[in-house]
Amino acid sequence: MLIGTLFALAAGLMWGLVFVGPLLLADYPAVMLSFGRYLAFGLIALPLAWFDRAALRQLSRADWLEALKLSLVGNVIYYLCLSAAIQRAGGPLPTMIIGTLPVVIAICANLRAGSQGVASERLPWARLAPSLGLIALGIALVNRTELAQLQADPHADLARYALGALLAIGGVICWTWYPLRNADWLRAHADRSPRTWATAQGLTTLPLAVIGYAGTWLFFSATDAPWAMPLGPRPLPYLGLMFAIGLFASWLGTLCWNEASQRLPPHLAGQLIVFETLSALSYAYLLRGEWPAPATLAGVALLIGGVMWALRVKPEPPAIAEPAPH
Repeated sequence: MLIGTLFALAAGLMWGLVFVGPLLLADYPAVMLSFGRYLAFGLIALPLAWFDRAALRQLSRADWLEALKLSLVGNVIYYLCLSAAIQRAGGPLPTMIIGTLPVVIAICANLRAGSQGVASERLPWARLAPSLGLIALGIALVNRTELAQLQADPHADLARYALGALLAIGGVICWTWYPLRNADWLRAHADRSPRTWATAQGLTTLPLAVIGYAGTWLFFSATDAPWAMPLGPRPLPYLGLMFAIGLFASWLGTLCWNEASQRLPPHLAGQLIVFETLSALSYAYLLRGEWPAPATLAGVALLIGGVMWALRVKPEPPAIAEPAPH
C-alpha cells in the first residue's frame, strides 16, 4: 500500500507538468502541443523498446490493440482536450474540472465493482463518502479565489470559457475511462512489467502522433494558416518542452502509475490522482511567483486529508453464508 501510494505521488508530480506546457507555449495551438508531446513520447520509447524487446515480443495482438486504445483515449485525445481547455479558459477552470477526477474515478470504480460483483474491490459507500467529501470540498476551496477573479473580470469571454469548460469535461471522460481500463489489464497480467506496458503504450502512440502531426501540417498548408511549420515560431523552447514532458510526464509518469495500479485497488488509485491536481497548482503558483490564498491552502489541506482518509478505508470481507440445516 505504501509503495503503491509513493508511486502514485511520483506520477502526480510528473503529470502536473502537463498543465504548465499550454501556459508556457500559449501561442501554440493545442494540436501542436498534443501531437508534439506524444511524438516525443514515441521517439523516447523507441530506444527503450530495444532493451525491453524480449518482453514486448510476449505481448499478444490483443495486448497491442489494448495499448493502442489506451494511447488514443488516455494520451492523445485527453491532452488535446486539456491543452485546448487551458488555452481557452486559462489554468484555474480546467484545473478545477480535471481536479474532480479523484471523485469521479472513485465513484465509477465502486459502481463498477458493485455491478460486477467484485466484493474484494467494493467499498461501502458510508466509509467511502467522508474521503470523497473532503476531496470535493478541497477542490472547491482551491479554486474559489480563481473563480471569483474570473467572475469579476468585465472583459471575460464567457463563450470561450464555456468552450474551455466543455473541453475539460471531455478530458475528464477520457481520463475516467483510461485508469480503470489500464488497471484492468495490469491486474490481469500481474506477471508483466509495468515498464514494458508503459513502453508499449509509447510505441502505439507514435504512429498516432505522426499521423496527427502530418495531418496538422497539411491542414495548415491547405488553409494558408499563418504558422511556421514544422516547429512553430519558437523551435527550441517547443522542442525542449515537448521532450521534457514526453520523458517525465508521459513515459516516467505512466511507468509510476502502472506500478501504483498493480499495487492498489482502482477506487483508491483513482483518489490518488489528486496528487496531479496539487502538483499542477504548485507549479502554477511558482510560475506566477505568488503565495496561495488562505482558502487555497485550506483546500490543499482538505485534499491531503481526504487522501489520508482513503488510505485507511478497506473493503469489507464478503459475508460467508451459513450452511443450510439438513
